[in-house]
Amino acid sequence: MTTSLPRIGIAGIAIESSTFTPYRSGADDFEVRRGTAEILDRYPFQVPPAEYVGVLHARALPGGQLDRAVYEGWKAEIVEGLAAAMAQAPLDGLFFDIHGAMSVVGLDDAEGDLITAIRGVIGAEVVVGTAMDLHGNVSHTLFEACDLLTCYRHAPHIDAWETRERGLRDLVETAARVRDGGPLPHTALVHVPILLPGEKTSTRIEPAKSLYARIPGLTERPGVTDVSYWIGFAWADQPRCQAAIVAFGDGAEAVEAAAMELATAVWEQRHEFEFVAPTGTFEDCLDQAIASNARPFWISDSGDNPGAGGADDTTHALAQLAAREEIRADQVSALMVSLVDPATTDAAWSAGQGGRLAVQVGANIDAREPGPVPLAVEVAALDESAPTGRSAALRVLEAGPSADPSADPAALAAARPTGLTVVVTARRSQWATASMFARLGLSMTGFDIVTVKMGYLEPEQYEAAADWLLALTPGGVDQDLLRLSHSRIPRPMIPFDAEIPAPTAADVVAGGGRRH
Repeated sequence: MTTSLPRIGIAGIAIESSTFTPYRSGADDFEVRRGTAEILDRYPFQVPPAEYVGVLHARALPGGQLDRAVYEGWKAEIVEGLAAAMAQAPLDGLFFDIHGAMSVVGLDDAEGDLITAIRGVIGAEVVVGTAMDLHGNVSHTLFEACDLLTCYRHAPHIDAWETRERGLRDLVETAARVRDGGPLPHTALVHVPILLPGEKTSTRIEPAKSLYARIPGLTERPGVTDVSYWIGFAWADQPRCQAAIVAFGDGAEAVEAAAMELATAVWEQRHEFEFVAPTGTFEDCLDQAIASNARPFWISDSGDNPGAGGADDTTHALAQLAAREEIRADQVSALMVSLVDPATTDAAWSAGQGGRLAVQVGANIDAREPGPVPLAVEVAALDESAPTGRSAALRVLEAGPSADPSADPAALAAARPTGLTVVVTARRSQWATASMFARLGLSMTGFDIVTVKMGYLEPEQYEAAADWLLALTPGGVDQDLLRLSHSRIPRPMIPFDAEIPAPTAADVVAGGGRRH
């Protein structure tokens, strides 16, 4: 038996990307880490003892499809780095650190393409493990190339780092055992043809709450190490997009039974998934928010959620807020946070805090109606921090909807503020924490109505909201999937079809023991 520590490579590209948004993700959207020290510094937990070889890890806020040339460049760098590492000494394992829903222009299965290239250089003997977002996809290619697969068990993702720690620990232990002649774990995959947005599968509510709660009990069975349930990614039109159950462990029959049991439970609940909050059009939600006594009342502009890949600059919600009489008269205070608009942000910085100007806000990326919204504004606050870059809080003036860039300076100077404040940023961003608001002197609880480009609310937002509605707004991550143009996913598929067949033993794909 070898007593030295196992040698573990780390590499990956992590982004969730919609094929329905016009935004294209590029190198500037990513935080890129190279080398062992930089990559290990990414993990806020104590990594298990091993000799680590960090190659490249790139991570971005969800967005649109990744530029093909950027992807190919990073893939080549990963492959070359792993080849160099293998030339020095064999790797025992590879931690494939990904999200699982990356879309690359021209590819149907980006993670499958990347792991295939990696296997081409590290060979079949290296144990590969991955820890993914539950909104990722598990294609047959990815499943067959990985020996250990796990994903988050909570949405919102309060266990993201716990999942990576579990995945890395299992990988190190398995790599050491296999190096010393032990067997690979047995694996099992069952696809379930259901494709739902995360806002219908939050673990705050049923049935996802109970379905995920079954997993710890399944993992305690003899022969079973881990069981995972991937919701799949609803906003990509690719054959791999559907729910998946994966289990692994030392007992082939136990692993397959656990995967089949959870897949059957998901199928049995197939008609029970509902939105995590009451829904409506944005107009309906705004009517209810204004009429309510609950303050602050939050509204999710869900169709343009940048956290799922939305462009972050549709103006469907902003135009209605700016035109609403109660807000224009400052009888109701409202915050819209945020829209990416570098030109407006730069103009606000040039004007300085307290400056007044006329701007055209939004719809530079996703130009769907109503297009850019003309506003007269006063710069309330400025900030420059990662990840937003420059940002500005703009208090809308009474000239709002009729403003244009040639507005009379005297009229701007005399204009009375309305109840609406709009946040614009230089970079796409998601305002999920109180600290982000505070940098602009804003509070999550300081307005009557807060409209945010989100789907389900993240923990600090959820705690801040006295009440909340999920507006089914248009955008690249429209919650109403039937309004999108999926044409390449397997059928039948819920919700596109009324019914799907129950999983059977024939649907179980068994793996593991590939090299022994």
